[in-house]
Amino acid sequence: MRIAIDMDEVLADPIHKFIQLYNRDYQIPLDLAIKPGTEIFQNLPQEINQKWFEYINEKGFFRDLPVIDGAVEAVQRLQEKYDVYIVSAAMEFRNSLEDKLDWLAEHFPFISWKHIIFCGEKIVNVDIMIDDRIKNFAGFNGRPLLFTSPHNLLITEYERVDKWQQVLDKLI
Repeated sequence: MRIAIDMDEVLADPIHKFIQLYNRDYQIPLDLAIKPGTEIFQNLPQEINQKWFEYINEKGFFRDLPVIDGAVEAVQRLQEKYDVYIVSAAMEFRNSLEDKLDWLAEHFPFISWKHIIFCGEKIVNVDIMIDDRIKNFAGFNGRPLLFTSPHNLLITEYERVDKWQQVLDKLI
């Protein structure tokens, strides 16, 4: 069986990086809890809430993102039972391609380049997809697992996983 695993907010933590950059540039304490069902920029003052678009399009933004707790070990365990692919809609952010490839090589060196898919729409033929964005489940015929992130907390129509241990509990 094949599994597609998203990168941002599933393997990598861009929210942590946004918070660091906002704190650095605006001295605004963003240690706040993001309101369920909202994107991070919707929780910022109006005059700077579009700044995150600039950050995410900068070369290097995706290169040093923290790894989501438990992701490395979980993906290694999944590889023992499944054919694992990393699938990211990286084409949306041109400068992210090299950053994401280098990030994967550093943190997930056991994932072959042949199992990394950078795309626009995630039209992949796999049995299971782990993603934080329900738009990526449109037209998907396999088993979707919605990885919890603040923006999807109000969504109830998908099987949810909050942590990597829950993924393992369901799939191993």
